[in-house]
Amino acid sequence: MTGPNQDVQRRPGHASDFARSLAVRLVRSGFRVVVGSRNPKRKASLFPAAAEVTFQAEAAKKADVIFVAIFREHYSTLCDLADVLVGKILVDVSNNTEINHHKESNAEYLASLFPACTVVKAFNVVSAWTLQSGARDGNKQVLICSNNQEAKRTIAEIAQVMGFTPVDMGCMSSACEIENIPLRLLPAWKIPTFLALGLFLCFFTYNLIRQVIHPYIREQKNKLYKIPIEVVNTTLPCVSYVMLSLVYLPGVLAACSQLYYGTKYRRFPDWLDQWLQHRKQIGLLSFFCAALQAVHSLCLPMRRSHRYLLIETAVKQAMEKKKTIWVEEEVWRMEIYISVGIIALGLLSLLAITSLPSIANSLNWREFSFIQSSLGFIALVISTLHTLTYGWSRAFDENQYKFYLPPTYTLTLLVPCTVIIARVIFSLPCIQHRLLRIRRGWEKGRYVKFVLPSATGEFSSGETSSNV
Repeated sequence: MTGPNQDVQRRPGHASDFARSLAVRLVRSGFRVVVGSRNPKRKASLFPAAAEVTFQAEAAKKADVIFVAIFREHYSTLCDLADVLVGKILVDVSNNTEINHHKESNAEYLASLFPACTVVKAFNVVSAWTLQSGARDGNKQVLICSNNQEAKRTIAEIAQVMGFTPVDMGCMSSACEIENIPLRLLPAWKIPTFLALGLFLCFFTYNLIRQVIHPYIREQKNKLYKIPIEVVNTTLPCVSYVMLSLVYLPGVLAACSQLYYGTKYRRFPDWLDQWLQHRKQIGLLSFFCAALQAVHSLCLPMRRSHRYLLIETAVKQAMEKKKTIWVEEEVWRMEIYISVGIIALGLLSLLAITSLPSIANSLNWREFSFIQSSLGFIALVISTLHTLTYGWSRAFDENQYKFYLPPTYTLTLLVPCTVIIARVIFSLPCIQHRLLRIRRGWEKGRYVKFVLPSATGEFSSGETSSNV
C-alpha cells in the first residue's frame, strides 16, 4: 500500500466515534475502506456510503492494512481470523484508561497474539474530532512505532496522505510511552503551575497579614473586605514579576556554568536542565497573572468600598475646609506607574503570542530569539521600573514599617534585580567575547569530556575523553 485507492480495513468493536471518524477521513483521502463488523447490516448506516461494511473475515481478506479499533480486552475475539490475518499489517490505535495499567503495551500484546502479522502502533494520539475536522484543527503529529521498517513506512505514507505529520518513534518498545501520552494531563505544566501556586500562596499570606490581620490587631480596624479584590490584586503582580524573572534566571546560571568550566559540552545539572525546558510555561503563567492583575486593577474603582472611601474623603475635606488635596508628586507617580505598566503588559503579550507554535513556526531563529530573549529582557527591565515607580519613596518611609513588615513589592525585587545585574555584567566586552567563543565551540582545556548515556536513558558517571 503506497497511496490512495488502496484497500484499508477498519475493524470497529462497536462502531466507536473514533472508528467512524477514521473511516470518514480515509475515504476523504482517497482510500478504499472496508469495515469489518459482526453485524454489518446494523452498522452500515453509521459509516460513509463510500465505505464497504461487511463481515470481519471477508473484510480481512480484502485489505492489506487493518486498523484494529477495539479495546484490549476484545483482542481475543480476533483469534478466529488468525489464518486470514497472516502477513497483514495490524495498526493498533487503542489507549488505556490508566497510565502503565498493564505490564506490556496494547500493541505488544496484540503482536504476541498474532506473531504472523506485523503490528504498528499509530493514530492513538489523534482525536476523533481532529479526524473529522482535518489536521489543521488539531494535533498534526501521528506517532508511529514498530519493529518493521517497511510497515512503518507504509503507515507513514497513509498519515501523510490524510494530512498528518508522521513521527517515527522507533521500535515496538516505544509503544508503552506512546500509549501513555493521551493519558497525561498537561505534563509540561505541572512544575510551573505548582511554582505559580506556591508563589501565590506565599505572597497572598504575606499580604493578608500585612493588609488585614495587622491593622485589626494594632488598630482594631476590620478590613476583611480587602481579601477578594485588593489583596489578590496586590498578590498577582508579585507572582507575575517573579515568574518573569525566573524565565531568564536559568539562562544566567547556564552562562555562569559555561564560563566557569570553559566549555559548552559539559551537561547541566538535571534541575537546571528541567528549568530551562519549562521556561515557556513559566512565561505564559507570568503573562496570565499579569492579565488577571490588569483586570483586577480596572475593577478597583467599581467596588462599593472604594465609593464609600471617596465619599468619606470628600466629607473630611469639606469639614476641614480644604479647597484641594492635589499632590503633584503622587499624580506624576501614578501617571508614570500606569504608563510603564501598560508597556510591560504589551511586551508580555507579544512574548506570549510568539511562543505559540503556530506563530513561532512563521519566524526564523533570529526573529524568535530577538523577541524571546532581547524583548523579553526589556520587558523584565520595564516591569522593574513599573515596580520601582509604584514604590517611589514609600519603601523608605518610616510609616510603612510601623508593623515591622516591608512593602510586598520590595520582596519581589531580589530575583529580577539579580538577573538584570548579571545580564549587564555578561554584556561587558571581555565577558561577552569569552562567552561567545565558548558557545561557538572554544574549549578551555585540550580535551573535551563527553558523558555517555546509560541504558536507562540517564547519564552515567563514566566519562571518555576525545582529543580536539
